[in-house]
Amino acid sequence: MVMSKIRILPDRVANQIAAGEVVERPAAVAKELIENSIDAGANKIEIEFRNGGKSYLRVEDDGVGMDPDQALLCLERHATSKIRKASDLDEIQTFGFRGEALPSISSVSRFTLRSRAKNSSEGNEILINGGKMIHVKECGMPQGTRIEVAHLFNSVPGRRKFLKTEVTESSHIIHLAKLYALAHPQITFSLIEGARTLFRSPACENLIDRVREIFGKSLSECLAPIEVQTEGMNLGGLLGKPGYSRPTRKEMLFYVNRRPVESKTMSYALLEAYHTYAPKGRFPPAVLFLTIDSSLVDVNIHPAKRELRFREDMKVRGFLIESILQSIQELSGKRSREIKKIELEKDSLSGRMVPKIDDRIFEKFKPSSFPQSSHIVESKPEFEFLPDALASNPSIKKTSGIEDRADTNSKEPVKPVVGLRGDPNVTWRLVDHSHGSMALFITTHGVVVFHCRSAYERIRFEALEDSFEKNQKVGSQSLLLSESIELDGVESAFLQKSLPQLVEIGFVIEEFGRNFFRLEACPTWLDPEKAVSYLRDFLEIASESGGESKIVMYAKEAMIKQATKNPGAKETFSENEIVRMANQLLSCRNPYTCPQGRPIYYELPIRDFETRFRRKI
Repeated sequence: MVMSKIRILPDRVANQIAAGEVVERPAAVAKELIENSIDAGANKIEIEFRNGGKSYLRVEDDGVGMDPDQALLCLERHATSKIRKASDLDEIQTFGFRGEALPSISSVSRFTLRSRAKNSSEGNEILINGGKMIHVKECGMPQGTRIEVAHLFNSVPGRRKFLKTEVTESSHIIHLAKLYALAHPQITFSLIEGARTLFRSPACENLIDRVREIFGKSLSECLAPIEVQTEGMNLGGLLGKPGYSRPTRKEMLFYVNRRPVESKTMSYALLEAYHTYAPKGRFPPAVLFLTIDSSLVDVNIHPAKRELRFREDMKVRGFLIESILQSIQELSGKRSREIKKIELEKDSLSGRMVPKIDDRIFEKFKPSSFPQSSHIVESKPEFEFLPDALASNPSIKKTSGIEDRADTNSKEPVKPVVGLRGDPNVTWRLVDHSHGSMALFITTHGVVVFHCRSAYERIRFEALEDSFEKNQKVGSQSLLLSESIELDGVESAFLQKSLPQLVEIGFVIEEFGRNFFRLEACPTWLDPEKAVSYLRDFLEIASESGGESKIVMYAKEAMIKQATKNPGAKETFSENEIVRMANQLLSCRNPYTCPQGRPIYYELPIRDFETRFRRKI
C-alpha cells in the first residue's frame, strides 16, 4: 500500500468533520444558537422547530445583533469575540468561546442568518447550503439575530440515519430549552413545535416563578429555596422538600456559573445527601446553581461543553453535601446553628469514601404506608418443578398452561400441606419462628428456612396482579373528589396519546383546558390516594423513553412497589399466620422469589445432613 501525501483539508471538509463533534443532533444545534443569543444580551428568545428539528429549527433573539462584516466573520472557523488569548480560557464568562459552532452547523445544513445591529437601519441576510455560500444581501428586520437551520445533515446523509425518532429528538430540544429558561428567568422564552406552542414564559422575578411557568404548579410546590455561601463557593437554587421524589433523574438539574452541566460530582453529592431519605430507585427533584471561581473549573473538555472538571473535586463535593444536608435539616424543622463538617468513611461494600451521616436526622421522614390487601387470591402454581411439599401432596396437580388460572375462583379448597408441630398428615411442620421474619420448618425431605416478610410480599403482589388482569377493561373506582392535573406540553401530548390504553386498565380522565386534565376514577388495583402520582410518574418515564407508552409493564412495576414498599405492614407473625401464609404461598404461581427477585425460602435436604454427619439419618 502506497502512502498518500499529506495535505491540508479544504475548509468545507474541515467544517464537516468538526460538525461531527459539535453537531451531534438537532438539540446540539439549538444549544449553540441559544447560548449565542444569551451571550448577545437578549431579553427575548424564541425557539421553533419541526420534525424533531431535522427539517427545520429557528432561534430568534433581540440581542445586540451584528453588522455585515461581523456576520460574515462569525461563519469563519475559530472566529470568536469571547476570548483573545489562551489564558482567557481560565476565566471564561460566556457560553461560547471556541468559534466552531456556526461554521460547523452551516456546513451540514441549509443555513440562513439574518442580523441587524443596534445602530443599523437595516439587516443583512446570509444563505449557506452545505458549506457553500449562496448569497449575501440586505433585508428588513428588527434589531437582533434570527438563524434558521433547515435539512440538517443534508450533505451528510449517513449521519442523518443515526438520528432517533422525531419524538426522541423533540424531547431533547424541549429539555434543553427548559434548562436555559431556568438558568435565565429574566429572559422571555418561547418554544414552538410546528403550530403548537409548548410553553411561553415571560420574564420572571425569581426561579420558582419560572419553574411554575414551565413545569407547572405541582413541581414548584415540592421545591424549596436553598442558599448557602462559603469562601469561594455559593450554592443556590431549589431543592426537593422532604416527602417528594421522582422516578427518573430528569428533574435533577445542575448548573455551574449559570451553565447547564452534567456533573458526576454534583449528582453524587445530591444522592449521597438523600441516600437515607429518598426511596431506592427514586430521585429528589432539584435545580442547583453552583457559583465558583472560573479558574477552578475546566469546561473545555469537549466541544459540547456539557462536561466539566473541578480542580478541587473533593472540596466541592464536601461543600455540596454539607449544604444540602443543612437544607434538609431546616426543612424538617431541625435547624442547626452551624454546619458541621462532614466526616468521610470507607464503605464496606463498595470500598468508596462516603460521608458519615447520622441517620437519626431522617427518622422523621418515612414513606406513607400502602393499604393492606383485603383478600388474598389462591391460585394454582404454573411450574413444572414443584416444591417437595406440593409434589408429595396428591390433591395438588402440576400445571403448565395459562388455562389453569381460571381455577382461582374454584370453590374447592386446596388441601393444606403446612401445619403446626402436632398436626397429622402435613408435609411441612413449623418448629420455630423466633428470629424476626425467619421461620423454620421440618419437612419429610429435610429442613426449610422460610422468610415470612418475603412470602407476604409475594402473596400480596399476586393478589394485586390477579385484580389487575381480571379488571383490565372495566375495573374502576370513582374518586370521592376528582383530581385536577396540570402538565407541560410534552407530558400533555404523551397523556393524550396514552388515553385509550389508560382507559382500558381502569382510568377515567377528562381534558378540560390546555394542558389541564381531570382524573375521575382509577383502577381497582391502585390506591386512589396515589393515582395522581402514579400518572405523573408514568408520564415522566414515558417522556424519558422517548414517548414509548408501556402501560402494562409500568402497572406491574407499580404493583411490585405497592406490595413491597409497605413499612406499615407486619414484620412479625403468629404461628397460625405463618402456617396459613405458607399454604397460600405454595399455591402461588411463583412461590420461590419475592416480587423483587429475592428468595423466599431455602430447603436443606436430608442428604446434606447425612453428608455432614457421615451416616444415615
